Amino acid sequence: MPSEPKEFSRAVENLIAGIRNLPEDGSRSKKRRPTELTTVIDELLVKYRISHDSVEHSIREKWSELVGVPNATYSHPLTVEKKLLVVLVSHAVVRNELFMHKDSIVEKLRKLPGCGEIKGLALRSG
Repeated sequence: MPSEPKEFSRAVENLIAGIRNLPEDGSRSKKRRPTELTTVIDELLVKYRISHDSVEHSIREKWSELVGVPNATYSHPLTVEKKLLVVLVSHAVVRNELFMHKDSIVEKLRKLPGCGEIKGLALRSG
């Protein structure tokens, strides 16, 4: 079984290049072993959760059930930052309504898959 060729340091490669009258490698980048494309794609899918629904997506799907249709009409869950759900609210009355019921909303949120870490709401005008 043939073994893989050994990798040499850049200094050794430059020494060999000097002996053979070839140009030396003066770059600062590191040489890496080639990786199969499928491996790289699988790692990216896991890292950026591309193949999975995000927490925000599952919250948006259930938003009208969590806060009621009238409140959901004037509000939009945006993102989760530092264990807080950021919600854009376009009407002052709805903002007050969500603020008054935020504990019960957070309690319902925590029951959704992947939302157990949410601690509260951050209401923003928008």
